[in-house]
Amino acid sequence: MAEHSPALAPVSPASMGIAAISTVVEWYDFTLYLYFVTVLARVFYGGGSGSVGVALAGFAVSYVMRPLGAVVLGVFGDRHGRRRAMMVSMAVMTLAMAATACLPTRAVAGPVAGWLLLALRCVMAFAVGGEYTGVVAYLVEGAPAVRRGLIASLASAASEVGALLAAAVSAAVVLTLPIAALDTWGWRVPFAVGAVLAGAIWIGRSHMAESPEFLDNVAHGAIDAQPLARAIGAERAGVLRGFSISSLGSISYYVGINYVPAFLVGSGAMGEGAALWLSTLAALMVIAITPIAGAMSDRLGRRPMLVGIALAGSVLPIVLFPLMLRGGMGMALGGAMMLAAIGGAWSAVAASATAEQFSGRARLSGLALGFSTATTVFGGLSPWVAHVLIVATGAAWAPGAMIALVAAAVVPVLIMMPETAPRKLTAQ
Repeated sequence: MAEHSPALAPVSPASMGIAAISTVVEWYDFTLYLYFVTVLARVFYGGGSGSVGVALAGFAVSYVMRPLGAVVLGVFGDRHGRRRAMMVSMAVMTLAMAATACLPTRAVAGPVAGWLLLALRCVMAFAVGGEYTGVVAYLVEGAPAVRRGLIASLASAASEVGALLAAAVSAAVVLTLPIAALDTWGWRVPFAVGAVLAGAIWIGRSHMAESPEFLDNVAHGAIDAQPLARAIGAERAGVLRGFSISSLGSISYYVGINYVPAFLVGSGAMGEGAALWLSTLAALMVIAITPIAGAMSDRLGRRPMLVGIALAGSVLPIVLFPLMLRGGMGMALGGAMMLAAIGGAWSAVAASATAEQFSGRARLSGLALGFSTATTVFGGLSPWVAHVLIVATGAAWAPGAMIALVAAAVVPVLIMMPETAPRKLTAQ
């Protein structure tokens, strides 16, 4: 179990606020690419029936860079500080988005344009890999001990704000420009906006204080020269627990939230316009539930909250997916909101729970191995697997069964997991 230093003074509210909003950029970029994938397919891959598949394949390929970035930046952060690691990741994200906005199109550079886009997606994914883990570690170490759950959960809420911002910018550009202008220069605008946003956050991070726990380790000569080896060795139980927690978080989000609109549109239960509104409402649900669940985990403990949510996740999704398909618009909306609440509540508690599995000497490295690996395995490919299962079996409950199986497998791990919430530890 992690070693904490509750007596250390927390960082300033300004530093915490800058860190908490930082994940806006990560999810802005993630959502932006998916919203613009048809435009990018025309601009970089020539259009045609197979171009969208090529653009999506590039997105999937770049996704495997996230664990590598998480490990590299995690080791860097454990050795040189959370603030420095967060500065590096945001600087790379800023440059990658700015470079994307300046790329030559296929009309100018031929097939090279598509390869350049893929290369920049890989660079972006590398930086993003170390972003969320660095932010969560900083929030946990810099927050008042009894409010770690609430404050760390804000990183999850900020992610949804980034997704909504991407949707708003995308809609504004697409609705105000004709297709010719959109393909010529309009597609560059959202990426330029993202670069400006990332640059502003980088400037803000330059004024942040370092994590008090990291500074305490420096003062006592407790910086580990091989944090990755420590995570794999002395703290491997935390890696396994972090992987388990993050596995359910990933599949709940990518299948229970992201995939739901495609599921409903593909089955004919809902039109694309309604699905867009559904996605927006689901994001708002996540934003609303996140601080509530985070605060409750501070009072009740991480373990009982996670066990309760996992038990709900092992039953409700199997029921909700068929009901959303056959129960009309009201049931589709209600089911989507319940799935969003499960995914949002889980992510809120998981933020602090995963970080608290490790000591400050290997926290970022441990999170990289547990959280980022689970996201790669159970995140990016999950919607595709859900789609394949539905096509192969015709079973509307198949996506829900994916979530339920992971939830049921995680419950025993959670029951045996030591409690890490500081208020509950003090009461014991």
